[in-house]
Amino acid sequence: MRSRYSAFVKEEVVFLMATHPEEGIPAGERRRILRIACRQVRWTGLRILATERGGLNDCEGIVQFEACHSDGNLRETSLFQRRGNHLEGDWLYIKPLILEPT
Repeated sequence: MRSRYSAFVKEEVVFLMATHPEEGIPAGERRRILRIACRQVRWTGLRILATERGGLNDCEGIVQFEACHSDGNLRETSLFQRRGNHLEGDWLYIKPLILEPT
C-alpha cells in the first residue's frame, strides 16, 4: 500500500498500472485517467490502520488505511494479492473492500 500511495504522490502512472490489473480498459485510457487522478489531489499523508495476512508466506492480504489529502481523508480497506498466486509474485492491488470517504 505504501508503494502505491507514493506512486500517486509522485505521479508514477506506469507503476500504478503495473500493480493494479484492470481488464477491459485500454491502456491509453487507463494512463489518462490515472494522470488526471494523480494531479487532482494533493496527498499529504498515509496511515496504515490495520493489516490482515499479507506477510512473507501469504498470497493475499488486506490493508486498512487512511490517506490524507488537501480536501480531506480517504479511508479504505483493500484487498491485495500476489501476482500469479505465487509467494515470489509482486503484490497487486485488487479492489477496495470498504471505501469510506471522510
